Amino acid sequence: MNSINRNQPEENHRDLTGVEARKLISEMAEEVETCFFCTSGGTGQSRGVRPMSVQQADDAGHLWFLSATDSHTNAELAHDPAVKLFFQRSAHAGFMELDGIATVSQDRAKIKELWKPILKTWFTEGETDPRISVIQVVPREGYYWDNKHGQMVAGAKMLIGAAIGKTLDDSIEGKLTP
Repeated sequence: MNSINRNQPEENHRDLTGVEARKLISEMAEEVETCFFCTSGGTGQSRGVRPMSVQQADDAGHLWFLSATDSHTNAELAHDPAVKLFFQRSAHAGFMELDGIATVSQDRAKIKELWKPILKTWFTEGETDPRISVIQVVPREGYYWDNKHGQMVAGAKMLIGAAIGKTLDDSIEGKLTP
């Protein structure tokens, strides 16, 4: 823990496991909708990092994406299924990093379940486009940083703390173990 955290008069570290961790993962992924999806051994100019939209976050904390079968993403996952996902809810709070294992399939039932008309932008043949694949990410562990009481309280505590010269940060952070 760094010295800034030690200066806080209130607890600001809380590891989440099981149901609590899965709930935070699902809630943040559903709210944010887009993350940086990072694969190992990136082959393109992006070096394995790209923004991707979460199509679904289920109760088990699993995250679901759609991708093209001929994409760099799928090629990289075939080589190594380990991924890192980075989420950011706002400019000042709601950050999450996840390590997980991705599985790629062409499960037509799951594609139908996840399909939204806007996806036709990438899959021009629609829901039955043969290039659509499903990526399921099962998080193994992660870390989060957030505010305990929302942006308004956090902002007020920062202003008061600056005025009185005391650390009154409203942050909370910890490990995630689904």
